[in-house]
Amino acid sequence: MAYTHMNPYLKLMEIPPGYLNIMGYVDESEVNGPGSRAVIWVQGCLRECPSCFNPESWSFEINQLVSVETLVQRILDNPKNQGVTFSGGEPFWQAPALAKLAHQIKAHGLNVLCFTGFTLERLQSDYAPAGAQELLQQLDILIDGPYIKSMAVNRADSPVSSSNQRIHVFNPTFENQITWASDQIEVHVLKDGSRIVTGYWGAMESLTSQCG
Repeated sequence: MAYTHMNPYLKLMEIPPGYLNIMGYVDESEVNGPGSRAVIWVQGCLRECPSCFNPESWSFEINQLVSVETLVQRILDNPKNQGVTFSGGEPFWQAPALAKLAHQIKAHGLNVLCFTGFTLERLQSDYAPAGAQELLQQLDILIDGPYIKSMAVNRADSPVSSSNQRIHVFNPTFENQITWASDQIEVHVLKDGSRIVTGYWGAMESLTSQCG
């Protein structure tokens, strides 16, 4: 099913204030930024990048509605979480609620990283999604640019999944902490027995070819 021709704001208006529409959540990830991190995958993206790791995140239909307060408490309840990563989907379509969440998390000493298919220049322009500036002000690290399959990178020395993507370190503390790599994946087994696989498709394809 294609979602590129819909107006995302029509569905975003269905999200109550103070809530996020998310695709998934995990604790203690080590392939989505520096250290051990909580990861929130938001629901909704217009790009439909070929070989997207999370095509199920494209739809803007309501998936899981979770309050900001609930997510903040969930993140803080796990002492191994040193930071939080926003991914998706496209986080900046839900920038106001994520900015609120990031502000509360940072007040407890955690750091915030965000992946986005937008460029930083677009997010700083008058054509950015609502709340983009507020979310940018809360970020320690931003990784921008869409995934482009023809520019894919799958190496231990690359923290981005395609070479067009850029890392913007807004907090100098993290200049020397860009240690994750595009050849890594994780499998998280949830309490209900379901699994979340996170990382990079290049690593998944490499693993499949080795096992095939």
